[in-house]
Amino acid sequence: MPAPIQDARHQDIAALLVDLRKERGWLQQELAHRMRRTQTYVSKYETGRRRLDVLELLDILRALDTDPHEFVDQVLAMPKRAKR
Repeated sequence: MPAPIQDARHQDIAALLVDLRKERGWLQQELAHRMRRTQTYVSKYETGRRRLDVLELLDILRALDTDPHEFVDQVLAMPKRAKR
């Protein structure tokens, strides 16, 4: 069984979060500031070096002004990939 951080689904979610941040024209520092976190925190989950729990994901989506229901629908609509 792969390590949880290497699960392709985590990578897909991180990629979606990066896309949302970039769509807004924000650097990691801007998002971190809005969340009252460090830029390193944002970098770590975006690069897969850190997992997010549900509450953290909700905080990120709130900072990105993104509807959590729409985000989850987008994740569920993604093609299934084999676990690494």
